Amino acid sequence: MKIGLLGYGKMGKTIEQIALERHHDITLKVDKDTENYVLENIDVAIDFSTPDAAVDNITNCFNHNVPVISGTTGWLERYDEVVALCHEKNGTFLYASNFSLGVNIFFELNKTLSKLMANLPQYNISMEEIHHTQKLDAPSGTAITLAEEILKNSKYGTWTLDAARSRQDLHINSKRIDNVPGTHEVTYSSSVDTIEIKHTAHNREGFALGAVIAAEWIAGKKGVFSMKDVLNIG
Repeated sequence: MKIGLLGYGKMGKTIEQIALERHHDITLKVDKDTENYVLENIDVAIDFSTPDAAVDNITNCFNHNVPVISGTTGWLERYDEVVALCHEKNGTFLYASNFSLGVNIFFELNKTLSKLMANLPQYNISMEEIHHTQKLDAPSGTAITLAEEILKNSKYGTWTLDAARSRQDLHINSKRIDNVPGTHEVTYSSSVDTIEIKHTAHNREGFALGAVIAAEWIAGKKGVFSMKDVLNIG
């Protein structure tokens, strides 16, 4: 398979390594200094760029009938717009806030736990996410995905980064520390006990592997998909 990398930072380079190990070809590399690029001779594009470039990259793929996998976060206020455009162009699009296979299992654990705890209001819920200092957005897209699932089944109305939150807000403690690939923790705490679930990434390879697996899976398909479709879960 011929893959184009839209974003050639640390994650792009790791994706390249994994893709080559899985016997794919990298036929395009777009980094932050690339002004124009041509989407030719590509079976699928993988976008790990920046929040301000993501929508243009995805749109460009739709316009050239190139399936696109996107792992860029920080642009999701335009997600519905991108989905509508994908349908309009009869395109192929898969977005994930996190491509790690382990994290997507963690998403399902979080969903199940939030449903089990829905009728136990004595538990207060909090979240923590830790990433490397180069990560541009906070909280992480993964933390937002976790929080939105919790909100469906809890007493909280919204999530916030503000530690001085109201009792109706789910607090996300967002930290940026050198050389941390990604840690996410959800805590349910009452006066009698605490329940915690946690995912800790040890390196970037898990994210890259998931993105390449998604690219392999999406070949020949049309529509809007998620990692649940790739893993056949949920």
